[in-house]
Amino acid sequence: MRTAAVTEEQQEIRRTLRELLAQRAGPAEIRAAVTTPEGYDTGLWAAMADALGLPGIALPEEYGGAGRGPAELALACEETGRALAPSPLLATAVLVAPLIAALGTERQRAELLPRIADGSLTCALALPGGSLPLALGLTGDNAAEPWSGGGRSGGVQATRPPGGERWSLYGEAVQVLDGHSAGLLLVAAHAGGFPRSRTLLFLVRAEADAAGLVRRRQPALDVTRSRATVQFRDVAGELLGEEAAEAPAVLAALAAAGRTAAVALAAEAVGAARGILDRTVGHAAARERFGRPAGSLQAVRHRLADLLAQVETARSLTFCAALDDAAPEAGALALAQALEALRAAAAETVQPHGGTGGGGEHDPALYVERAAAGELLFGPAHRLRARAAERSGLFGEVA
Repeated sequence: MRTAAVTEEQQEIRRTLRELLAQRAGPAEIRAAVTTPEGYDTGLWAAMADALGLPGIALPEEYGGAGRGPAELALACEETGRALAPSPLLATAVLVAPLIAALGTERQRAELLPRIADGSLTCALALPGGSLPLALGLTGDNAAEPWSGGGRSGGVQATRPPGGERWSLYGEAVQVLDGHSAGLLLVAAHAGGFPRSRTLLFLVRAEADAAGLVRRRQPALDVTRSRATVQFRDVAGELLGEEAAEAPAVLAALAAAGRTAAVALAAEAVGAARGILDRTVGHAAARERFGRPAGSLQAVRHRLADLLAQVETARSLTFCAALDDAAPEAGALALAQALEALRAAAAETVQPHGGTGGGGEHDPALYVERAAAGELLFGPAHRLRARAAERSGLFGEVA
């Protein structure tokens, strides 16, 4: 496995983005941003796109991207996670853009990817039933376990009259990241009924909210990560890719996107864990106990040192996974470690803040909420590890 050394160019990406977020994504700015209709600061998103090209950082140069790899994308996610800056980066650049690049026709790629790269088009991946980790192959085999709905009910159904060209979508997707505001929805739908059951991906352009498309923003434990319920009632969908594309190619592309997504999510969790740890260390140094700084007490120092080791271990695993394409299970293992590190760091922050870390009006509360919601949405950690063990053949035949 290659080392996780950070290049000078990657350090520059980190430094520039951290400076931008320090200026425009403080606690007050974040709390204001999450109350907007979009759920994020559109001006900050434009700056991230214009100054750094973050939406297209991993897209090919021929489509307006920067042509970088998972490591650069992970660095960007680590910094946005550190600040808990709400943005469409995860939903657009991590989840949807790779699928369009992998499966889209040349016309679809030429039309959509340049708009994604310049930040003018945001996207959301709409999956039924909160099945994101399974659909991406992180907690199970997405080809063996049902997740997209089957038969005549459940999930999202795609139908087309015999000989017709128009696909119609019916059903509901929940917990869709940025689903209420995205300009493009990539919808996983079950097609073929019983005779030719398969899962396909469809593009739904949502700029004008077509009749039959209903999008509602959901209340969320983590207010910095907007989610929505999306209902489809005879909504026209454009098949992603060629008509001849079969379900195995779709499922394989979802699993490949899942490996990249796991690294990006792990980096985001590592950034959040380090952000709350730094704040906890600062608070412990400033707060007095028994006439001396709380941070000078041996018990406090030992706990914080243990947390630092846990967070840095997660960071090393994450960036080794970003650099090692030969180990598909590495991303899931890094994500499990990062989610647990974030949960531990968030739990530790409550006590040094006098038990106020869970209160909604306090800055640490945002990190506590992110830790609780992250594992619910992308985990749990033990299932991520179990799937990684299955893929690596730890307990028998390689999956």
